[in-house]
Amino acid sequence: MKKIYLIFGLLIALGFATSCLDTKEATTDVKLITAEEMRDILELEDVQLVDVRTPQEHEQEHIVNSQNIDFTSPTFEDDIAKLDKSKPVILYCKGGGRSAKCAKKLKEAGFEKVYDLDGGISKWKHSDKLKFEVKS
Repeated sequence: MKKIYLIFGLLIALGFATSCLDTKEATTDVKLITAEEMRDILELEDVQLVDVRTPQEHEQEHIVNSQNIDFTSPTFEDDIAKLDKSKPVILYCKGGGRSAKCAKKLKEAGFEKVYDLDGGISKWKHSDKLKFEVKS
C-alpha cells in the first residue's frame, strides 16, 4: 500500500513540476486581430502586410500596401523566406482559412510576431477601418 501512495505522490509532484515550465506559448501564438486593431498596428509598427490569396483575387481587390504571396503557389516556401522574420507580419485572405494555415507555417519558420485578420477581408470590406484598392 505504501508503494501506491509513493507512486501517486510522485505523479502529483511530477505534474506540479512540469506545469510550471516556461513553454513560451504566449510568444508563439498567432494573434487574431480585428480591422481596427490591424489599422492601429499598421500605424504604430513597421509591418509586413501579406495577402495570401491568389494573384487574381489580389488584383480584383486588396488592402492598400499589401504584398501578395499566394499560399497555394508552389513557390510559397521560397516567397515567405524573403520576408523579415524579426518584423511583424499581418496576414489576410478572403475568409480566414488560408491565412490561419499560413500563420502556422510562419510561426514554424521562426517568425516572431504573426497577426491574422479575423474573418478575412470578407468580414471587413465594408468597414471604414481599412483602405481597399478595388479594380474597376
